[in-house]
Amino acid sequence: MREIDVLVVGAGPGGMSAAQYASRAGYSTLVLDPMGPGGQLLFIDEIENYPGLGKISGYFLSESMENQCKEFGVEIEYDEVKKIEKKDNRFLVTSSYSEIKAKAVIIATGASHRHIGAKGEEEYSGKGVSYCATCDGPFFRGQKVVVVGGGDTALTDAMYLSKLAKDVVIIHRRDSFRAQKALQEKIKTIPNVSTVMGKNVVEIKGNGTKVESVLLDDGSEIETNGVFVFIGTVPNSKVVEGLVDVENGFIITDDKMNTSLPGVFACGDVRNTSFRQVVTATGDGAKAAHSADEYIQENNL
Repeated sequence: MREIDVLVVGAGPGGMSAAQYASRAGYSTLVLDPMGPGGQLLFIDEIENYPGLGKISGYFLSESMENQCKEFGVEIEYDEVKKIEKKDNRFLVTSSYSEIKAKAVIIATGASHRHIGAKGEEEYSGKGVSYCATCDGPFFRGQKVVVVGGGDTALTDAMYLSKLAKDVVIIHRRDSFRAQKALQEKIKTIPNVSTVMGKNVVEIKGNGTKVESVLLDDGSEIETNGVFVFIGTVPNSKVVEGLVDVENGFIITDDKMNTSLPGVFACGDVRNTSFRQVVTATGDGAKAAHSADEYIQENNL
């Protein structure tokens, strides 16, 4: 069985931040993620509000964080954690490829894209329905697309799609957007972006091989070649079910990233926070690593 000081589960911005802080503090640190480094960063075309960097691609920021982790001695491996249990002040972790004993565990598994639940959504997933603008946007160059959602991600990705698509229609179930005011003002200036407010998509229609339109709850129908869904996220907290307290799937922490089980910490989008951004995830990660350090020191581990 492999023995380390700090195990970080998840290699998004929160996980990588936690890992480099833990490693810099002198702890042997391992990060496990079945998809590798990056997390949601890999789906962001352009970030303009990360302090000190100006406009930067999510991929470049992820790569920089990964390189920084490795410079501090962090090990990052493609592996999925299946089970975590505590025994005699150590955590026994079972992954797809190994068994690990750790002094502290930081959960940074993030969240996955939420689905609309509309008829035809699953049928046309990958056939015109997408949850990643940077991944699939280029396939709709010169065509008409629909964006479903009203938060920061929806508006940011609508801006990105407006550079590729002929027309972008944003459909939001509320009468006003939840996104930052700066994004709301910016979206108004883009000529090929229009909005449909106070409506829900109830069905995604197509010819069996590709999307052709969306049906709204008022009976109206909008022709489109693609549907991009950005309506929030679902926490990836299954690995700690029954281990720590959760609320609606999100891990409950205090302001020091402590969970209900001493020695287990959580950071980033998987925890119960009111604001989810790259910068808040990295801040969470730093706090989680600091708290892990305190836990290990106080318990003479």
